[in-house]
Amino acid sequence: MKYILLMSGTRAGVEAYHAWPKQDIEAHMAVLHRINRDLTESGEFVATQGLAEPKEAKVVRGEKNGLPVTDGIFPESKEFLLGYWIVDVPTADRAYAIAGRISAASVNMPIEVRQFATRESKS
Repeated sequence: MKYILLMSGTRAGVEAYHAWPKQDIEAHMAVLHRINRDLTESGEFVATQGLAEPKEAKVVRGEKNGLPVTDGIFPESKEFLLGYWIVDVPTADRAYAIAGRISAASVNMPIEVRQFATRESKS
């Protein structure tokens, strides 16, 4: 079963992270890279990607006069999507365990776990 593990954070959290000493950021990233290596070695890793800064995000809705409508940028939001992991694991409990490990490595940032929707095949 495939799951997406979504890491979210607040503006204050992102700003605090940027204020960390360089060596702390490097140590944090090393732990996340180790988790990715472990998942690759176990065959559970599908993909991961950090996202650009929230200040670069735009909300887009529909079209007006043939053009997409943007509602400005996200900074007024309380939480931002910071990145994700996609894993292929046998159970939800395993996805939760991986999410817990990522959260612990990331100052207990919340990780939302969502199973990919599946379509039942028609016989």
